[in-house]
Amino acid sequence: MLSLLKKMMMMTRMMKRRKTESKSQYNFCGICMDKKTASELFDNTGICRHIFCSDCISQHVAVKIKENVTKVKCPDPKCKGVIGPEACRSIVPKEVLERWESILCESLIKESQKFYCPFKDCSAMLVDDGGVVVTQSECPNCNRLFCAQCKVAWHCGISCVEFQGSKKGKRNRDHDKLLIDLAKKKKWIKCSKCMLFVEKVGGCDYIYCRCGNGFCYLCGQSCDHVATHRCEVVSK
Repeated sequence: MLSLLKKMMMMTRMMKRRKTESKSQYNFCGICMDKKTASELFDNTGICRHIFCSDCISQHVAVKIKENVTKVKCPDPKCKGVIGPEACRSIVPKEVLERWESILCESLIKESQKFYCPFKDCSAMLVDDGGVVVTQSECPNCNRLFCAQCKVAWHCGISCVEFQGSKKGKRNRDHDKLLIDLAKKKKWIKCSKCMLFVEKVGGCDYIYCRCGNGFCYLCGQSCDHVATHRCEVVSK
């Protein structure tokens, strides 16, 4: 009888131990709050003690890398622990890992040395080591020529000064054309003295320009007052 009682007590202890061990195999992820096994948890060894599952950490890292964050911190708001690429190599997609390593490398380069390929479909980051003054250069990513001084596509046969001058001249010509088209649409007229466009918003057709010149808004001729002026437009 005593032997049977001892066996029952031993069985009870074993069952309690197994139940405790079974419970200890599961933890709750601090993000999704799902119950996870030890194999489903992210290994935070050496970083912090906060418990998150590998799936949530993978998504957390992917979002931060998309935002070009160089230091990916532990998801816990109060934690200062930083997660590195090595710890996530087995849980994040290859393209995320490559992008992560790339922005970490970029962060080691001074901003003054960085510039980018001028072609919009490339935009690869390039480094100016400041050794020799270079004009014509080739992007190692898209293999197209560009001017390293102007940061534009290579302007063959024309110097940087000439190119910048022609570029500024083109902008001015484009601006003038837009202004002329708008003046025609709005029916503005130029002052016969200072040649600036004037718009009449109300009143008679006599305009007194800020330059001190008086003129007829219909024909543009200078006059002292519309009452003493014979307008060619009206007479026609």
